[in-house]
Amino acid sequence: MEKLNLPEYDFRIKTENGKQLIFDSIRKKFVALTPEEWVRQNFVQFLKQEKHFPESLMAVEKQIMVNSNPRRFDLLVYSRKGQPHLIAEFKAPGVKITQETFDQVVRYNMALRVERVVVSNGMQHFACEIDYSTNSYSFLREIPEF
Repeated sequence: MEKLNLPEYDFRIKTENGKQLIFDSIRKKFVALTPEEWVRQNFVQFLKQEKHFPESLMAVEKQIMVNSNPRRFDLLVYSRKGQPHLIAEFKAPGVKITQETFDQVVRYNMALRVERVVVSNGMQHFACEIDYSTNSYSFLREIPEF
C-alpha cells in the first residue's frame, strides 16, 4: 500500500482467496484492504498512538440516520461521557478532498453534533472545531490530543 503522510505503523495483513485483508482492532476482525481502509487504519493508529485517543471510545462504519436516510460514518470517537466528540471521513490517497467531502461529513454531523470534524485522504488532513453557539467552525492547525 501507498506511503501516507502519517507515521508508519505495524498492521496484521493477510491474503485470503486472493484478497488482501487488514485486521481492524476496533471491529476485531479482518476487513478488505482497500486504499480507503488503509487510510482509516493508519489514521486510527495515529489517533491512538500520537494523540492518545482511547480505542474503547472509537466506532467504525456504524449506521446513523440522516434526514430519515441510513448512512455509515467512517470513524466516530466518543467523549468519556459517551457523547459524540469527533467524526472523521476518509478517502483513498488518490481521491482529492473537495467541498463535497466536507458536505458529506457535515450532513452526518447534523445527526451527531460533534465538537470536531476530520477529513483525510492520508496525504492531506483537515480538522475543524465547531462552535454551535455561533453556528461557525474554525480550521485547526492540528488535531488536539484527546
